[in-house]
Amino acid sequence: MRNHYNLSTDETFKVLKSSKKGLSKDEALKRQDIYGLNQLKEKKRVTPLEILFRQFTSFIILILIAATIISLLIGEILDAVVIIVIIILNGIFGFVQEYRAEKAIEELKKLTVLKSRVIRDDVEIELDSKELVPGDVVILEAGSKSPADARIFHASSLQVDESSLTGESVPSVKVTHTFEKGTVLADQENMVFMGTVVTNGSGRAVVTSTGMETEIGKIADLVQVEEEQLTPLQKKLKNFGKKLGIITIVVSIIIFIAGILKAYIFTGILQPDYINEMFLTAVALAVAAIPEGLPAIVTISLALGVKRMVKRHAVIRQLPAVETLGSTNIISSDKTGTITQNEMTVREIYTNDTLIEITGEGYEPEGSFTQQNIKLENIKDIELILKAGALCNDAKLIYNGKWEIIGDPTEGALLVSAQKAGLKKEELNSEYPRVDELPFDSDRKLMTTIHQVDQEKVAYVKGAPDFLLDKCKYFYLKGEIKELNPEEKKKIMDYNIRMANEGLRVLGFAFKPLKSDYDLSFDSVESELVFIGLQALIDPPRGGVEDAIKLTRTAGIRTVLISGDHVLTAKAIAQKIGLFKPGDKAISGEELRNIADEELKDMVDKVTVYARVSPEDKVKILNALKDKGHIVAMTGDGVNDAPALKQADIGIAMGITGTDVAKEASDMILTDDNFTSIVNAVEEGRGIYSNIKKFVQYTLSSNLGEILVIFMAILIGWPLPLTAIQILWVNLLTDGLPGLALGLDPFSKDLMTNPPRPRGESIISRDVIENIMLVGIIIGAGTLLMFNFYGHDGIKAQTVAFTTLVMFQLFNVLTYRAQNFKINIFNSKYLLGAVLISVILQFAVLYTPLNVAFGTTPLGFLDWLGIIIVSFSIYLILESRKILLNYRAQ
Repeated sequence: MRNHYNLSTDETFKVLKSSKKGLSKDEALKRQDIYGLNQLKEKKRVTPLEILFRQFTSFIILILIAATIISLLIGEILDAVVIIVIIILNGIFGFVQEYRAEKAIEELKKLTVLKSRVIRDDVEIELDSKELVPGDVVILEAGSKSPADARIFHASSLQVDESSLTGESVPSVKVTHTFEKGTVLADQENMVFMGTVVTNGSGRAVVTSTGMETEIGKIADLVQVEEEQLTPLQKKLKNFGKKLGIITIVVSIIIFIAGILKAYIFTGILQPDYINEMFLTAVALAVAAIPEGLPAIVTISLALGVKRMVKRHAVIRQLPAVETLGSTNIISSDKTGTITQNEMTVREIYTNDTLIEITGEGYEPEGSFTQQNIKLENIKDIELILKAGALCNDAKLIYNGKWEIIGDPTEGALLVSAQKAGLKKEELNSEYPRVDELPFDSDRKLMTTIHQVDQEKVAYVKGAPDFLLDKCKYFYLKGEIKELNPEEKKKIMDYNIRMANEGLRVLGFAFKPLKSDYDLSFDSVESELVFIGLQALIDPPRGGVEDAIKLTRTAGIRTVLISGDHVLTAKAIAQKIGLFKPGDKAISGEELRNIADEELKDMVDKVTVYARVSPEDKVKILNALKDKGHIVAMTGDGVNDAPALKQADIGIAMGITGTDVAKEASDMILTDDNFTSIVNAVEEGRGIYSNIKKFVQYTLSSNLGEILVIFMAILIGWPLPLTAIQILWVNLLTDGLPGLALGLDPFSKDLMTNPPRPRGESIISRDVIENIMLVGIIIGAGTLLMFNFYGHDGIKAQTVAFTTLVMFQLFNVLTYRAQNFKINIFNSKYLLGAVLISVILQFAVLYTPLNVAFGTTPLGFLDWLGIIIVSFSIYLILESRKILLNYRAQ
């Protein structure tokens, strides 16, 4: 292992057999074979064998197995074999559910892979960080994470937060020169290390170590078992399941004791066969009534819902976010790129006291410059502002079958406007090389680059016009530099306001000749500037955003627009998409900072547009909204947005323009940076919760019906309507496939017409309990009615009761598809398929040799007619109840 901090950059490149042009594609692939993927060893996972084994290790299953062994010992071989087969089938089904849930969670982790900007074959590309190899040249910028250990060979105001590795709370200022041997890690200022965060500036570095060879890899805990992350709903249901399990076991014990007492009271003797039968029945009932599949179904529903979200351009990083989405009632969205297309085009230029219009669309560098509809033949008067826009710029304009931008779209638009005049960035950079820079930050709202122009250094500055004008002492007019007086300043601001009112994004430009011994500081360089002019860019709203805004209103969700642009620009866009209505307020960051927290809390529900806001302002807005009891989803993309994203109920990072830091702080990433995707994610969140709620209600109501059938029969003094085998079969048949199908059910069309559910709302609410009780009583009473109709004794009566119970539950599952009556039961292929398979399997235990094992007998047409009429009553009763409840609600 070489100490690269002790080598010069040339020596480092020589040792790594690389150069500033990066590796070739073929060489990188060869090195990947040698060094492997750039990733830390994964933490120990649960194996499929462990998942299968734990299906048979629950307390209640072990009791059932013990009871089955007793049956074998006393000669009930057939019953014991059938019960063991059903236990195995149940275990396999449980294994499939849990294994799918584990695999789904693993797949979700792969969706949030970090990307790196890399130089290969002298071309800048973006690739997965895990594909990096020693010798790769990586580009570092504020907000990005260092993807590996690397030696810096170019640094511009580069600062890196290394607290995660060294414990140093102050960012390390990076340099390119060498350090002595023995320099401790925290002082190796010419190195960056995997996982550390660039907080300021930019730079380039050559990768020296990857994966487990990095400094963070050496101290990684390789054997730690990954902790299971449960959502609030999963935690509640897990606790509920434990309580329900205890209650069910107690009820089963009571049923066992009651059955024994009944036999003793009526016959005066207790036969071992009957005691064993009663014990098996009680244990089987406990197995059936405890919803052991609930955690897996919930996880599968969440995980599959998250996979569907990916197709709708939303990547969930934290599962709890799925639940919170369903409660969200405020979406606080950035304007640029989320509400708008982020495909900028410069439309107007104001310079030399002249307004110039530019034609052309998108990134195609074709168009003309016109003044009062007359084409300009001589662009000399606008050359300086176009040159400033192209030089003070980190983007690239490339042709790859079509014209594309690498970097920020706003900067890309400035390159396009310059190239329309024949000014190409590559040629300008060659003629006026960049020697220094002061990167953009959200407080200054300015960016400065310093260039060698002939024998002197010149700073070119761009940024928000009002911020820029405060730094200007002069202005440029027809080749002369004049003092910027109040009248001229007002004229410039009038143009700025007019452009902003039209929804244009306006940038100001300035320059400053520097002394050879200039001080590279904000106060020194960005003062007494010479104002050049304005460039106004159009950034049209995205298609579908206006409809999405309407949908959020219908769903009881309010949208708030946050922008770094002028308040008039932001307001104009908000009006264009139907967001800003009469009575709404728009305030600037400056106004916001002068408003006390309590005052903001009082007015926050009336403010729709916040403009010129800083990341600190975002936190203030967020706190005011949360103090009012709102559930807030907030977007962000910059490194300074991380605090707001962390504090938001749902932090949403931009997948295209977002920094690594913003993505890591978020709960959700938009892969298309589109506002519509947020609304889609909210809809998915609501739908997932709705399906889980349906499954819980269906399972608990059906299980209650089974308990009541056995308990009431014993209480009345009848023989058992169901055997242990039949109870276990009902559990496998009706809780299995139909229950799982409910978790995959298509969402109701009226999902987004209801207000968000309150935070913390219990999934087992009062109305749910009422519904469970009603269904349980109907199933119990109907099954006992049929059992009694056939003489409540003998194999025929048991077969009828058994089949009635199955059909009751299959009709029951169809009623849980929606809360209202207007529902098409045929639009869920999974549910109908599950019901059909269950019916076929029930036929198999009646009309094949399996009926011997299950203790059933074939049923005739009239038997089936009675079963269908009685069991279908649950569908009619529950659908009628829905009509009545909806009528009352209206």
